[in-house]
Amino acid sequence: MATQRPGLTFSHVGLYATDVDRQADFYKTVLDFTETDRGTLPTPNGPARLIFLSRDPDEHHQIVLVSGRPERVDFNVINQLSLKADSLQTLQAFHRRVRDAGVAELAPVTHGNALSVYFRDPEGNRVELYWDLPWYVAQPCRVAAPFDLPAEELLAWAEAHARSLPGFQPRSEWRRDMARRMGIGDGENL
Repeated sequence: MATQRPGLTFSHVGLYATDVDRQADFYKTVLDFTETDRGTLPTPNGPARLIFLSRDPDEHHQIVLVSGRPERVDFNVINQLSLKADSLQTLQAFHRRVRDAGVAELAPVTHGNALSVYFRDPEGNRVELYWDLPWYVAQPCRVAAPFDLPAEELLAWAEAHARSLPGFQPRSEWRRDMARRMGIGDGENL
């Protein structure tokens, strides 16, 4: 039985950068990406430098950084680049790592259905690291979260907060409903 819509799967994102080397260094040292390739590509506007980064050996790149971003950008149309953590402990470890790197606008929050850490990369792009919680609440929701608590205390805090919000239900119930709405089987046994 299909677990997602057939036909397309999200793979990677490309970001223009004014300093591709500085950006690549940030993603490699702070977020543990590996550089998989780099080179120059001719374009109608002159040569562009590209640096390819990945955290998955099955994906040549999950991020490609491309030179050519103007020094001054009045409005960045990218709201955020989101990366999913494999555990709460991983998310908290990256929260400490990002905090220790001195990034701008560090904000640990709960969305009721996920715990997230937001911050800016060296060129001001917003990055979100998150971990899904085992329940759902109506969105949008964003409340500051005490990430310095031990993992089990943070999880208990997040659940108590989520239970007070509209739409609280187990994620499995929400997922079944979404699968039905997306036409992926009957939503059962997913």
